[in-house]
Amino acid sequence: MPLTASSHRSSEAGTPGTDRHATATLAAAVLGFFVITLDATIVNVALPSIRDALGGGITGLEWVVDAYTLMFAALLLSAGALSDRIGARRAFAGGLILFVVASVACGLAPTLPVLVAARVVQGVGAAVTMPTSMALVRQAFPDPARRARAVGVWAMGGAVAAAAGPVLGGLLSLASWRMIFWINLPVGALTLLLVSRTPHSPTRPAPFDRIGQFTAVLAMGGLTFGAIEAGDAGFTAPRVLASLALAVLALAAFVIAQAKVAHPMVPLTLFRSPTVVVATGIGFAFMVGFYGLPFVFSLYFQQQHGLSALGAGIAFLPMMLLSASLTPFAARIAERTGPRVPVVAGLVLIAAGSLTLAVVPASVPVWASALLLIPVGMAGPLVMPATTVLLLEHVPAEQTGTASGVFNTSRQIGGALAVAVFGALISARAGFQHGLRVSLALAAVIAILAALAAPRMGTRTHRAR
Repeated sequence: MPLTASSHRSSEAGTPGTDRHATATLAAAVLGFFVITLDATIVNVALPSIRDALGGGITGLEWVVDAYTLMFAALLLSAGALSDRIGARRAFAGGLILFVVASVACGLAPTLPVLVAARVVQGVGAAVTMPTSMALVRQAFPDPARRARAVGVWAMGGAVAAAAGPVLGGLLSLASWRMIFWINLPVGALTLLLVSRTPHSPTRPAPFDRIGQFTAVLAMGGLTFGAIEAGDAGFTAPRVLASLALAVLALAAFVIAQAKVAHPMVPLTLFRSPTVVVATGIGFAFMVGFYGLPFVFSLYFQQQHGLSALGAGIAFLPMMLLSASLTPFAARIAERTGPRVPVVAGLVLIAAGSLTLAVVPASVPVWASALLLIPVGMAGPLVMPATTVLLLEHVPAEQTGTASGVFNTSRQIGGALAVAVFGALISARAGFQHGLRVSLALAAVIAILAALAAPRMGTRTHRAR
């Protein structure tokens, strides 16, 4: 009996060498998640500086944000499968190298179209890095309890980046907006050094789903283009309607292809699990608020209140700092209450914060708006870690990368559409303030719907094998 207990404890803790590998793997995954999240949050406060330097209106600024997010979302589906097929370690390193090279190109961009093109390449690299970072954590921590804590640490990387992004973006913009992209170079180099010390990942060979990937890019690209261009041309403009029609047709072709091809990049059997379906919707709803609102409020603080980039970054500080402060406790909260409770609570916080901001008068001071954004920030560490843990526990082990890709795709689509739709609303003829209120109301409604669905996660067990 003592031997059995000792062996069990040894298995739980792992050997010193195994623990060192797990630590290096977790550190690399955290930094990878950090630099990708930082690149999303650091850009918002620098948008007016980019417009002053390179030109372009609200539509141009939307493309600076969504060129990255769109490719991130469109390629996450294949990237998740790529993680399974060539190994998470190799895919993670390759994606990160591409991301860093594209970051340097963004910083050197002489015109807005060149910047947007470089942001597209950045999105490709980020799409590969994100799901593989989650897959690396899953492989390094097979024990569910340790994995839950590791996911909490992994989420901390994103929370710190989200907290630091606005202020760091404001500070770097004092020197040059180009610095917000060049900061990725040293972080990326350190991450690659860490990942070189991690063990090789298992592989699951299968052909690449070209039809699925092509139709996915068409569907997401058409939807995002239509939403962005509607801000200038209106939703009834021929090019907007054509773009949205293309998105619908491409989506239908994607679903048919996934049902018929031998090796789909998104097996439709994944969606037999209520946990996968609901987690996908929660990821979308969360990012509508957590990603879309900072975009519009960055412009609101600078255009409507005359703040500098640094001033706008400081206005986001209470929201982001409380989010980062709560993140270390996310795993323990989920362990004590069950993962569904923090998910519902976080989504309710997004809805409450958005509705409050929507009804306050336009004359409300900046400090009051900054405080009212706090509930939205607090939602991050409550919603994402718990949803991630539930998802990883309810998919087969060999489909972890694919499920991670689907989950993160839904998040990025939510963020991309939020920027596109909110940008169209604030640039419409009704005016910035009216568009801001409608955007906040939409974010609240979507969060409430996700909160109502959240208790269904985990209702049918689909355990990892």
